[in-house]
Amino acid sequence: MNQAVKVLSLVSYKFLPPDMGGQKGIAFFNRYLAKLVNLICVTVEENRGHSETYPVKNIISNSKLRYVNPFYFFTIRKIIKDEKITHLIIEHPYYGWLATLLKWSCNIKLIVHSHNIESLRFKSMGKWWWGILWNYEKYTHLQAHHNFFIHADDRMYAIENFKLNPGKCTVVTYGFEHAAIPSAEEKKAARKVICDMYKIPENGKILLFNGTLGYKPNLNAVDIILNEINPLLLNAEGFTYRIIICGNKLPVAYNGLTNYQDKHIIYAGFVDDINLFFKGADIFINPVMDGGGIKTKLVEALGYNCAVISTKSGAIGIPAEVTGNKMKIIADNNWQHFAESIINLQTDVDTATAFFEHFYWGNIAGKAAGVLNNI
Repeated sequence: MNQAVKVLSLVSYKFLPPDMGGQKGIAFFNRYLAKLVNLICVTVEENRGHSETYPVKNIISNSKLRYVNPFYFFTIRKIIKDEKITHLIIEHPYYGWLATLLKWSCNIKLIVHSHNIESLRFKSMGKWWWGILWNYEKYTHLQAHHNFFIHADDRMYAIENFKLNPGKCTVVTYGFEHAAIPSAEEKKAARKVICDMYKIPENGKILLFNGTLGYKPNLNAVDIILNEINPLLLNAEGFTYRIIICGNKLPVAYNGLTNYQDKHIIYAGFVDDINLFFKGADIFINPVMDGGGIKTKLVEALGYNCAVISTKSGAIGIPAEVTGNKMKIIADNNWQHFAESIINLQTDVDTATAFFEHFYWGNIAGKAAGVLNNI
C-alpha cells in the first residue's frame, strides 16, 4: 500500500449495500482501491450500518438540499486536514462546486469519477434542463486534476466537447469481482435451482433480463421484449425457452406481467441473489438502446460465463476484442435478427481470459492507483 496517497471518496447518495450496478461500481471500486492506498469515504446517513473494508463517515444528510448546503465545506475541510488527505474523488459532477472549493482551500488533488456523461443521459430521457447540467458537468471536469471515465467513448466525448487535456483523462471501467468464470458444476447447480423454482423444462433455454424497471431505458427494453422479441420467439418452431425478467420498481400498470405468464415470460421481481440467475441463465438479452454509460449487467453476465446478445447501443463500453464469441451485437431495432440470434446462438463457448484482464476489479483498481500515485 502506498502510504503517501490518502484518498477521500465523496459519495453523495445511497450505495450500501450495493444492489444495483451503479452502487456496485462505487462500492467495489472503493473496496479494491482501499487495498492499494489509504481511503476513507464521506457519504450520506442512508449508508449507515453497513460495514466496509475502509472507514465510512455518514455525515451528509439524506435531504435533497444536501447538494447546495454550504456548511459541508467546513465539515469536510476539517476531515481533510485531520486525516491529511491528499486526493479527493467525487462520483458524478453534482458536488463539483464543493470539490472545487476544497481543492482550492486544502491544496489537494481532485479526481472526478464519471459513470457516464450524465447530462447526455438525461437528454436521452427527454429532460429539458440537460443543457444546464452539461455546462456544469463541463466546468466540474475542467476543475479536476484528473478524470476517470467509464469507457473510451465517454473519454473521447469529454476531450472533444469539454476541451479536456487527454493526458488528464483515463478509462477506469466498471468491473467484475471474480478473476475467472465459475466452474461448470456451479453453473449446473444454479441452473437446476432456477428450473426447479420456475418449473422450466430441462431442455428449455433460460433467457435473462435484469435491471431497475423504474428506470425508463430498462422499462423500454421490457416493452421491446414483450412486444417485439417474444412474439418472434413464440412463432419459432421447436424452440423451448423461458424469459426471466428480474428487477424492482415495475410500474403498477404492468400488473406484474401476469398477462404474459402463458407466453413464456416469468417476472421474478427483485431477487436477493442476482448472481444465481447470471450463473444459471443460458443467454442474457439486452435490448436497451439508451441511458448512457456502460451496461453493468453485461459485465456481470459475461463474468459469470453467460452468453450475451445485445443491441449495438446497449453494448457501448464492452470492447469486442475482450468478449470473443461470448457476446453477439445486433443493430439497433433489428428485432428479427435479435430473435434469430437467440434461437441459433451457440452457448458452449467460455468467456475469454482477456475479459478478466480488462474487467477484474483488482486490475481496475491497480490502474486507478497508478494514476493517483503520479498526480
